[in-house]
Amino acid sequence: MSNNSHKKHSAEEEKLHREAPDTETFDDVQEAAEEADSQVDEANEMLNKELSDIDALNKQLADAQAQVEKEKKEYLFLMAEFDNFRKRTVKEKSDLIKNASEGVLKGLLPIVDDFERGLEASAKVEDAADVRKGMELIYQKLVKYLEKNGVKAIDSTGKPFDAEMHEAIAMVPVPDDAQKGMVIDTPTKGYTLNDKVLRHAKVVVGQ
Repeated sequence: MSNNSHKKHSAEEEKLHREAPDTETFDDVQEAAEEADSQVDEANEMLNKELSDIDALNKQLADAQAQVEKEKKEYLFLMAEFDNFRKRTVKEKSDLIKNASEGVLKGLLPIVDDFERGLEASAKVEDAADVRKGMELIYQKLVKYLEKNGVKAIDSTGKPFDAEMHEAIAMVPVPDDAQKGMVIDTPTKGYTLNDKVLRHAKVVVGQ
């Protein structure tokens, strides 16, 4: 082989060597790409974890808000119950004070009955005017005392029969249909104490 041919061959080898890819550079690029993929995966994993944490926090917040709302409703309910209890207690105390003397006052009613009967009987005796006058004074004083303490007579005669106020002791025929179901007579008066029936009136009812 001539010297020129050798030089030409060497030049071609050198050119091929320069144009061949650098293996080390290719490996570096591949490694960098793999590292980038790994970083992307890590970033996605971290993002998913953050999103999961946010979802968990949102759920905790929703649960906390629901608990607060529940406790608020329970508090308002308890406050309403307490207010009702307070009002009920005040009313019961007031009723107790007003009706504490019910038994004592009720015991005075037969005395009033006796006074009324005595007044009716004395009216038939001409010389009993002074006695009647004295009894009337005592009677009026007793009635005023009872009224002062909340005891009032039930106005019954001429009124429609009311089972809440009256106790029918007799039924009598009446000539007028308008008197049917009406109280014709009241042998024994009824009384109320602070608008509560203390004693039912014993009445005769028309039929």
